[in-house]
Amino acid sequence: MPKEFSRNQRVGELIQRELADIICREVSMPGLGMLTVAAVKVSPDLKFAKVYITLLGGVFTPNQVMQHLNEIAGRLRHHLSQRLTIRTTPRLQFVHDTSIEYGVKLSALIDSVAPPPLEN
Repeated sequence: MPKEFSRNQRVGELIQRELADIICREVSMPGLGMLTVAAVKVSPDLKFAKVYITLLGGVFTPNQVMQHLNEIAGRLRHHLSQRLTIRTTPRLQFVHDTSIEYGVKLSALIDSVAPPPLEN
């Protein structure tokens, strides 16, 4: 039975916090909009980390932003390795997280079907 907070989860949360700061300081894309590191899932052997990114606004498509982040993943990994105290720094793969957009669409759909509240 797995522990409630495994080492992978703790490492993922640490990477999430540090990467958010590193991306804020190191990524220079004018017109990027608001970028958030939503979650980080680390492989069981701690060699790979999938980084989920949410985007709000900006002039670039999510695919363009993910492509740019994956191109500079080596540089971000280097900065991350200087901040972490683990033996090996996982390889980073950036993925667009669509869960917030999906939630907004579902909420709008529910609001369009639900009857309006009764007034007293």
